[in-house]
Amino acid sequence: MRIVSLVPHSTELLFALGLNEEIVGVTHECDYPPQAAALPDVTHDVLAPGLSAGEIDAAVRERTQAGEAIYELDTAALRDLEPDLIVTQALCPVCAVSYEDVARVAAELPSHPRVIALDPKTLGETLGDIRTLAEATGRRREGVELIARSAGRIDRVRLAVRGRRRPRVAALEWLDPVFVAGHWTPQLIELAGGEDVFGLAGEPSETMTWEQVAEAGPEIVVAMPCGYDAARAHDEALAHAVRLRELGAGRVVAVDASAYFSRPGPRLVDGLELLAALLHPGHLDDIHLAGRAIELETLQTG
Repeated sequence: MRIVSLVPHSTELLFALGLNEEIVGVTHECDYPPQAAALPDVTHDVLAPGLSAGEIDAAVRERTQAGEAIYELDTAALRDLEPDLIVTQALCPVCAVSYEDVARVAAELPSHPRVIALDPKTLGETLGDIRTLAEATGRRREGVELIARSAGRIDRVRLAVRGRRRPRVAALEWLDPVFVAGHWTPQLIELAGGEDVFGLAGEPSETMTWEQVAEAGPEIVVAMPCGYDAARAHDEALAHAVRLRELGAGRVVAVDASAYFSRPGPRLVDGLELLAALLHPGHLDDIHLAGRAIELETLQTG
């Protein structure tokens, strides 16, 4: 089988199912596992490089309101790869090539590939996607094993934080403007032993004002700008230091959202473990935070 993945989280899942030799094309943003970066790219970003968070938000809004995608598909490259299966998504127009564009192009390819869209909104649905993709690729046993390992790690976290006081958490998915994280993130916070002050499981991320976030009284603010690693999230948080300090939280932590929170793939479980280690220090001692999370010491107010 020849597989093209048009969204990073499906690329991660395909590798986790042991389909390394069958993946023939990925997106320009597929950077995990490292060997994915060596595969041919079939997409590119149409936004100008070097934009600030506010400029990115404005550009994305302008293009999506005009019905234009922010990624473009290299149809010639896709045709040359002769895929049997294309894995994409339709949930977020900001995250990948338009599903409609993919379906239209696929219908015209000589290889007549099957197109599967993975659009999870909750942690449970991300585990369901493992089963879906495993069935589609003949990797049922690998899928069952991956789900079992993930479920076991989730249960370990739940037991580690059981009975402990739940700190109030604000998870900020973007800082200019402020977006509070939705979809699977509120579940991760709850499972990690926290109380999400805003997010509703399965619901989209939502814009808020800084004043609304402050009124919710978070004890811990987790800065997880969508698609940013920990270092870039830290820089973004420092750029909004005054606003973050005004929230009155005792701690502000920047995390690697690109790896552990933005993408609904296998590493969401790593994100859960990371959150639990942040919210309840000392109760998951084997979870290493280096490179994954950066505490903004200068913003602590308590």
